[in-house]
Amino acid sequence: MHFDSSMIPKINVKFLLSHPAHFISLGLGTGLSPKAPGTVGTLWAWVSWLLLHNHLTYSEQGLLIVLATLIGCWSAKITTEHLGIADPGAIVWDEVVAFWTVLWLLMPASFTTQLIAFLLFRFFDAVKPPPVGWADQVFKGFGWRGAWGIYFDDFVAAFCTLFVMALGIRIF
Repeated sequence: MHFDSSMIPKINVKFLLSHPAHFISLGLGTGLSPKAPGTVGTLWAWVSWLLLHNHLTYSEQGLLIVLATLIGCWSAKITTEHLGIADPGAIVWDEVVAFWTVLWLLMPASFTTQLIAFLLFRFFDAVKPPPVGWADQVFKGFGWRGAWGIYFDDFVAAFCTLFVMALGIRIF
């Protein structure tokens, strides 16, 4: 079959609202940002966590992250198949759940500490230094493997963020 780029749906509000999986994987619309959708999705994650975390126990927060990841993998699988793109930048729910994980393990924390975590996470997610770059390449493609791959590098970026913060606390 000849590839025709016109077969790829436009990533817009119509696409966002055309299936619940699109709405979720595109970060409830934050993935539609024309500039830095991953950063916009991470900002949304930060604000939403601040609103949620005081209303849930620590265990409920962890369960929310697990469920959001499972639902996110399902939604990423469907969205990538509908788009015909293995890892589109508009999928930002992976940034949301990964940054929720950072905040879950970090809170309570000062605004400055949260800001440092945000900046470190964005650095690791955008620049993809080792091991994040490696993690970004491990599970490429479509289907469940590709959907997990979308999330895997973000969880590695979250781990790196927490590791650097722990080192910083230990050193300073």
